[in-house]
Amino acid sequence: MKKNTRYWLALITTLLILAGCGDNTTPQKGKQYDELPVSLATYRLPAVTEVFSLTCGHCRSMEKVIPELEKITGETFGKLHVTFNEGAQIGAMIYYSAVMQLEAIPDHAMMEQLFSVVQMDEEVTLSERKEAIDLAFSQRGLISPYSLDDEQQKQLFQEIQLADDISVKGQINAVPTFIVKGKYLVITSGHKDAADIANTISYLLTHP
Repeated sequence: MKKNTRYWLALITTLLILAGCGDNTTPQKGKQYDELPVSLATYRLPAVTEVFSLTCGHCRSMEKVIPELEKITGETFGKLHVTFNEGAQIGAMIYYSAVMQLEAIPDHAMMEQLFSVVQMDEEVTLSERKEAIDLAFSQRGLISPYSLDDEQQKQLFQEIQLADDISVKGQINAVPTFIVKGKYLVITSGHKDAADIANTISYLLTHP
């Protein structure tokens, strides 16, 4: 009888522990987020900064849920375009040409257009791609990256260099991701959906 009682007590305890684990929504370090190797606080990034590349298909998908993430977390996200390969560097030149002239992050409609242009099919000619880029800028009264003057080019390269410095110091080698408080990096692959990502971001915003 005592053995049976012990067995059932042990079983109930195990089930309670498992139930507790199933309800645990606290993000775990190494699974949903990591600490950056160095603090990026000196760069005065927004509380939440999306790290992306116009060449990245997953980043294009993420762009569609940014408004939802901002609504859930109550934050307006910044953006950082990586430069870790030739394709990303070209994307960064296009993106920061827009940022520099707008003095703000492009709206979601322009971001979608920029993603679309950069990710055009390989059979599209360079001339056709240039025309599409020119159009994305001229429609908004902006100067194409191909037509910037010397002073604008200098400012553009400063923007790109800053983005490169941040991504190198943060050892960021995969996108899309999010930097939170200049201290944490969200592991997007460790989440099942946008609400899950928002939960981790919200947690990190209040985490010391």
